[in-house]
Order: sequence, then structure tokens, then C-alpha cells
Amino acid sequence: MTFSVPSRIDPDPNFSEETPPVEVLDPDAACPTLIVCDHASNQVPPRLAGLGLTAAALDRHIAWDIGAAVVARRLAKRLGASAVLSCVSRLVIDCNRPLGHDTSICEESDGTGVPGNRRLEDGQVRQRATDYFYPYHGAISTHLGRIEASGNDAAAVIAVHSFTPEMNGQARPWHVGILWNRDPRLAVPLIEALRADGGLEVGDNQPYSGRTSNYTVDLHGGSCGRPHVSIEIRQDLLISDPMAEGWGDRLADLLAPLLARPENRLRRMF
Repeated sequence: MTFSVPSRIDPDPNFSEETPPVEVLDPDAACPTLIVCDHASNQVPPRLAGLGLTAAALDRHIAWDIGAAVVARRLAKRLGASAVLSCVSRLVIDCNRPLGHDTSICEESDGTGVPGNRRLEDGQVRQRATDYFYPYHGAISTHLGRIEASGNDAAAVIAVHSFTPEMNGQARPWHVGILWNRDPRLAVPLIEALRADGGLEVGDNQPYSGRTSNYTVDLHGGSCGRPHVSIEIRQDLLISDPMAEGWGDRLADLLAPLLARPENRLRRMF
């Protein structure tokens, strides 16, 4: 299946610059890899009035991937790579879901209702896509194009996520999970390297399956033949910046030699 990202349409004149849609780190980096973080922030633009949620609710995993932004920043720095981070909460619009998906704009998440997402009109939904979804995916496309215009056949796409230790009453034992679908080039050797790296419980398409839920890397990686992988880290392992940075270092040490392999510099369809 081939995906496409529509071009940006007219911006909302009421959009607040206090909440930019996307952040790009080291936009001119030479490394032929792009780090992406779909759920980097729990920020809600002021005009959406917190979606009717308390600050405590917005601090929970339902609003963002806790610690993921710190990991992504550290990983990008260690690899010398550019990174693209979404700057709004996944509850505003989930950049890791196709538009129109049931969980693109959630009315409820893990038992918590989201009042500001109820009974939205089509125009309101389109405006959120215009303000936040398209700029994020447009930035990813731009920087992948920039990397490949510099003489690289294919840029690798690495997505960084985190997951709550318990969901719907079920404990999740994995320290880290690797999500992938058909392309094994990065995922399989990374799983092997993590399992050899100090007693970790490593999930192969756990706690989610990359064969059914992996929109960003499918869009920018799999559908284009680029090497790609999504990494999920359990949030209790990321509760402080030093812990999260440690994971960034660990992943950089394991990924650097994998990214240097000749097969991970080429476009291939699987």
C-alpha cells in the first residue's frame, strides 16, 4: 500500500505561536538517518483550553509518550542526525494515526474522557490536521528529501516511543519493544543486540504490533523502501532525564554499527 501526505493548506489565523506544530533538531546534519518522535509533547494549544482536561490528566501517558523526547534528542545527538518532534499532545491529533482513524482524535483514552474532542465538526477536525498533522509529516518528508539529495540512496527512519507499564489492567513486562512489519534490516538485528545487552526483556512487535499500528514509519519508511524501525521503551525506565538519556546512549551504541551496514543505505521493497 502506498501512502501520501497532502500538502499544507491555509493555516488557521488564530494559531498560537506559543505552541508550534513541529520542532526540528540539527536540520543540516549529515548523518543519513532521521529520528522522529510522534508523541514528544503533552502541550495543548491555548485556544483548545486544555481539551477540558486537568493538568494531572495531561501529565499521564494518554497525552504523550513520557520520556520519549529526551531519548530522541539524545539519540539524534549521539548519531549526529536530524530529528523531527511533534510539539502537541497526541490528544489534539495523533500524528501516528492516519487521518480518519478511530484514534486519530480520541474522545476517550485509557478510561479518561476528553471533553474537548467530543462532537467535533468536520471543519474542526480538518483544522487540527492542517495546523499540526500536515506540518509534522511535511517536515519529515522535507528532511528525508534533504538527506537523500546529498547523495544518499535512502535515509533510515527511526521512531522513538514509550509505553505505560500497565494498560487496561494488564502488566507489560517488556523493557523495550521493537515494532516492524516486512523490512527486517534494522529491526531483527536490533532485537538481537538488545537481547544480548544486559538481561532486557525485549518485545518483538510488543506491546504493539508494527504489522497493524506503525503509521509514521510505514508512511515515510516502508512505503518508500527506506530502512526503518519503531522503538518502544517502558515509561518507568524513563522517569528522569538521566535515565532517558542513558537509553539514548544505549540505542546509539547498538544502532550505529547497524546503520553503517551497506544494506541499510539502500531502498528496498519487501
